[in-house]
Amino acid sequence: MTRVPAPSGTDAATSAPPLARLLGATRRYGEVVALDDVSLDVPAGQLLGLLGPNGAGKSTLLQLLCGLRRPTSGTVELFGRPPWEPAGRAQLGMTPQETGLPPTLRVGEVVDVVAGHYPDPVPTAELLERFGLAELRRRQTGGLSGGQKRRLAVALAFVGRPRLVLLDEPTTGLDVDARHDLWEAVRAYHRGGGTVVLTSHYLEEVEALAERVVVVDRGRVLVDGTLDEVRSAVPARRVRLRAAALPDLGAERVVVDGDRHELWATDADALVRRLVRSGSEFSELEVSSPSLEEAFLAVTASGGAARSDQSTRTSEGAR
Repeated sequence: MTRVPAPSGTDAATSAPPLARLLGATRRYGEVVALDDVSLDVPAGQLLGLLGPNGAGKSTLLQLLCGLRRPTSGTVELFGRPPWEPAGRAQLGMTPQETGLPPTLRVGEVVDVVAGHYPDPVPTAELLERFGLAELRRRQTGGLSGGQKRRLAVALAFVGRPRLVLLDEPTTGLDVDARHDLWEAVRAYHRGGGTVVLTSHYLEEVEALAERVVVVDRGRVLVDGTLDEVRSAVPARRVRLRAAALPDLGAERVVVDGDRHELWATDADALVRRLVRSGSEFSELEVSSPSLEEAFLAVTASGGAARSDQSTRTSEGAR
């Protein structure tokens, strides 16, 4: 795993225990290792984004935290208890990737049923308004669109005023406006002191919401840090410009599309100085850091390569 400084809210001097924790947690399904010796703390008040390709282990990690699955080995804690104990889940809200809603119940009735499990639930009208569902209160869930069902499923995670919310791909199937509305609802909960762990295939979603990012691939945590720290996993910076032609400036990677040039260099300042000294005519110079998507792709690619090399060395040693 790439080591980076502790994210905001996880200072070693902080004495408050985390709301959720995995310690050396492994989960196997037969011969398949879905999660491999993962240790992770979720401190109070943090909005943590889990990134990873399909099959990386993100959903398994959430299932362990909420008690739907038990680890094959290692320890999982939720509010200081095993998460499969009912008392450990009383202050938890969750939206899984797929949620079954009773098709004949109305939207308001579904919220009322879930609210009945909590001592101080959010009033139904307030919750539906917050998630843009007020006009659908009397609509049967079987008549909702896929996006409307998804918004309702996410809203249900917040009914019980939870201290911690786990959201697994919360905006799948939503249009752009609905996605942004849901983002604002999650931000409002977080501003009020709530803690969120979300997984997403939308890198811009994690970039828009999360203050801490954990990159997972093949069951292992590759990087754990702030957005800037994850981006720093790609040490090179991008230099873009327009020019008819350029000499060799010592860039580590060059992409040319007509008169558009994109050059990558660890020391972008030195590259720009070489560009100026070359006397080349250019315009629209832009120097930028890599996007979260580029960092994510670089981290998962390098992590997979490292594991592949290790497996090769192991098999050769066995021979």
